[in-house]
Amino acid sequence: MEYKLEGPFADPCPTKTRADLEWDRILEALAERCASRAGKRLARALPFASTRAEALTMLSEVREAFELARAGEPLPSRDVAELEDALDRARIGAALANEELRAVLGLLEAARTSRQYLQSRRQIAPTLYAACATNPELDAVARELAAAFDPDGTLSDRASPRLEALRAERRAVRDRLVRRLEDLIQKHEDILQDRYWTERDGRYVLPVRSDAHERFPGIVHATSASGATVFVEPRVLVETGNRMKMVDAEVAREELAIYAALTARVAEDIESVAAAARALAHADVRAAAARLARDLDLTFPDVPEDAFADRGASDGAARPASIVLHGGRHPLLALDGVKVVPSDLSMSAGRAMIVSGPNAGGKTVALKTLGLAALMVRAGLPVAAREGSRVALFDVALTDVGDDQNLHKNLSTFSAHVQNLGHILGETRPGALVLLDELAGGTDPREGEALAAAVLDSLCARGGTVACTTHYEGLKALALGDQRFENASVGFDLTTMSPTFRLVVGLPGASSALAVARRFGIPATVLERAERFLTQEAVTFEQMVEKLSAERRALELAREDAEREAAGARAKRRELDGEIGRLQEKERAVITREGEALLASLRRARDDLKAAQARLRGKPTEEDVRAAARVMDAVGQKTSLGGELELRPKEEPPARPAIDPAAIRVGARVYVPRLRAEAEVVEVLSGGQLRVAAGALKLTTSIAELRGTGAPPAAAAPPQRRVELDAAADPDVPIQTADNTVDLRGLRAHEAVAMAEQFLDRSLGAGRKVTFFVHGHGTGALRDAVREALRASPYVARLRPGGPSEGGDGVTVAWLKW
Repeated sequence: MEYKLEGPFADPCPTKTRADLEWDRILEALAERCASRAGKRLARALPFASTRAEALTMLSEVREAFELARAGEPLPSRDVAELEDALDRARIGAALANEELRAVLGLLEAARTSRQYLQSRRQIAPTLYAACATNPELDAVARELAAAFDPDGTLSDRASPRLEALRAERRAVRDRLVRRLEDLIQKHEDILQDRYWTERDGRYVLPVRSDAHERFPGIVHATSASGATVFVEPRVLVETGNRMKMVDAEVAREELAIYAALTARVAEDIESVAAAARALAHADVRAAAARLARDLDLTFPDVPEDAFADRGASDGAARPASIVLHGGRHPLLALDGVKVVPSDLSMSAGRAMIVSGPNAGGKTVALKTLGLAALMVRAGLPVAAREGSRVALFDVALTDVGDDQNLHKNLSTFSAHVQNLGHILGETRPGALVLLDELAGGTDPREGEALAAAVLDSLCARGGTVACTTHYEGLKALALGDQRFENASVGFDLTTMSPTFRLVVGLPGASSALAVARRFGIPATVLERAERFLTQEAVTFEQMVEKLSAERRALELAREDAEREAAGARAKRRELDGEIGRLQEKERAVITREGEALLASLRRARDDLKAAQARLRGKPTEEDVRAAARVMDAVGQKTSLGGELELRPKEEPPARPAIDPAAIRVGARVYVPRLRAEAEVVEVLSGGQLRVAAGALKLTTSIAELRGTGAPPAAAAPPQRRVELDAAADPDVPIQTADNTVDLRGLRAHEAVAMAEQFLDRSLGAGRKVTFFVHGHGTGALRDAVREALRASPYVARLRPGGPSEGGDGVTVAWLKW
């Protein structure tokens, strides 16, 4: 079970801390960003988390609201009236007025809008959905209230049948009154002050001249300021006016009854209504926190499990609470529009950070930055630092910052300071964050330095997480011999004689009082005399600090130069990567255009072949055959290696030696430049031509084109009488027609062989060069018998299976000898 704070540390922000760190300014900035009065009130009294789980939940709610706002879907928040007093009266049965009931209606409508918004984003904002949930049954109450009011806010005639009837009667009575009044105006125009009628105390009257009112029978209800006009209710309208008053009274009673009934309806779900009001205020504060995070560039830190470090440990040992801010900034300075120099700040329990350096250099700002970060995390707010910062949940923040002189209590500045130190020492334990500005200042330097060292030693021994500012050289020297203490300093630029406001951890800072005095016109003789009054130890220490600071500045300059060079190299790399990407895109565009052109050429070649094949079907003439031959030659030239459609490779230097023609024989290995690969000679032809094979690819080439491989040729293979080609590698593309094709499907093997031999005879007699035997796939027996017979035939020069466009393995293509 997680420990829950109790006792003196229930509030991590005591009154002194609240004033020193100006915590109320943070809350006021949050309240200014709330839309509703209830949200503003809640923001000004923002509670602190009492457990780590509660703090994580609060931070998660703000983070979800921030992410929704960054996505352009901010959490809905609007100004709804505060209804605590009205709901308390409804609980005891008092009827709510028109304005209060309409305010309840506005609250319920806002609750419905919020619930629907979070319901649709339940997956991305589960914590907000759970925290701001409202009762959906309140929608029925909202509908009843909405039905009772007109858009202008008046009670609707539909609120009850009796109200509708009474208002109808009232309108009828009034219409009668108005008509009679207009008749009387026409009749008594000579004694009227003007031609109009009006109301006085709910009675309808006419403006009669004071010198003629005795001639007009009626009841006087008022006179004008000058006394020249008397407002008289005509006697003939008194009875109708009385009825009008009675109807008005009945309407008022009915309206009160309706308000009471509506209030009773609200009272039935009064707790749900109150919970909805709290949920809307809660959502308003979370939306305001998201806006504050955006305006001040706040981030969400890690909250380590060592929060409330000394609580609930099974072994009783205290685990150190720590705070690490990367690029920490004072949020109030950012709120004021001041350009804040970020600094890295780090503290842990049982240790003290001693901040030194010149006045107005940012030492106190660093303390307040640490304290506000601790309080903001306890309140569920992001901090003014970069991503990756870590802030534990401290039990309490104890501070002594500023001048506490109090003449009424007869306390000097130092006395008030010491009194506060005594209180802090009594309250410090693990889990306490202690921030001390100018520790033990305002008294004798030697005694103050000794007191300050003893206070720091005691605070660290009690487990506090301590940071203090000082000008004492003795405190700066503590870190040299005690690992519990760590120096830090705010920088001072001696060239401009101004502070840098950047905190440097690990180095003490020089007060630079004499340098500042020289900058602002103190005479040189005075400064020389001051330097003589300094002890040798002080001078030596000051010189050592200045030397360390100078070396640190040199290292920072070198690091900045290295970072600039690295950034320049990264920018150049990005530029080169972009140029490479542009070139690759350009190359892809060129390849795409070339590919499209190649496909277009292939389509044209295919169309030419189809046209030639169509001419050869049936009874082709000699001219058709010659035209088909010309088309096939043209297509062959385009599609052959080295033809029009081959992509031209870049020229490569003839690094391989020329081949000796005498060494050419079947089985020899040669290099084919067109293929950019080695191949094997499979057939030597006449005229210096030969056929080579590179894997499944075979082609005819010349001896002059070939190059040697540099390796001895393989053993010669016996010459083959015929070669079976793969259809895809066959350079001769035959044209299939009805005359050069025979269909053997459905025959027995011996019948098919006999018909194939007869077809070969007829084809030789007809002068055909190629024949097609269609035998189908089947079991493969017919195919094997036909091919075996063709291989054994003295008329067949070579054969191969059909290509994809020729029937595949269900067809055998045979070339005849001549």
